[in-house]
Amino acid sequence: MLNEERRRAILDIINHEGRVLVQSLAPKFGASQVTIRKDLEILHSQGLVYRTHGGALPVRSGALLDPSLREKEKLHRKEKQKIGAAAARLVKEGESVVLDSGTTTTGVARALRDFRRLTVITNAVNIAADLAGTDVEVILTGGILRENSFSLVGPLAEDTLRHLSADILFLGVDGFDVHFGLTTPNMLEAKVNRVMVEIARRTVAVCDSSKFGRRSLALIAPPSAVQQTITDRRIPKSDLHGLEEAGIDVILV
Repeated sequence: MLNEERRRAILDIINHEGRVLVQSLAPKFGASQVTIRKDLEILHSQGLVYRTHGGALPVRSGALLDPSLREKEKLHRKEKQKIGAAAARLVKEGESVVLDSGTTTTGVARALRDFRRLTVITNAVNIAADLAGTDVEVILTGGILRENSFSLVGPLAEDTLRHLSADILFLGVDGFDVHFGLTTPNMLEAKVNRVMVEIARRTVAVCDSSKFGRRSLALIAPPSAVQQTITDRRIPKSDLHGLEEAGIDVILV
């Protein structure tokens, strides 16, 4: 394989999977890690990827970038489905659950559809629609509709949440830096998410492994606000170790 062919193939993998690691690319292409690092550096210099320690991310991973729900739905579908199923196993009949907006939490909502006695509190219009027609009681916050995420934000959404209490919050994020915290590109979304953390007895971060090592614009909460994290087995070992050191229980799917 020519150098240019290999780099195009690497770029395709990054854009499809959301991240790559040097140690996994090297055997895949029969190349040394030094060669793969050089490939990633070249792609980075061309503005095609964002180079990170140990790998690379798509350029769309910028802190200000706010992809639509439809764009996010195309990424990591299998992982999100497994994460949703694992999240549902943490829920008991009769409990109240908070779900923020996002494709991973949408996966959680779909895994909760068979519950008979359950209350779901959400600011996501699409999640409320997914649960319509089931036995799940849905409380949808008011607020200003964000077109990108189908979520409701603003003072009305925050005030509604402050009058409620929940057993568990499943929080989807755009970035999870184990030293900095959980982040999202929209400041209004972050404010609503912070209130969700305040009213829930337990907070569980639900995110695929591509979200680790990333920071978006607005901080939702520090790692200490999270009791559990559900992610896939491709999480970097350094991030897994960081979560465990912070006392966060990790469920791998």
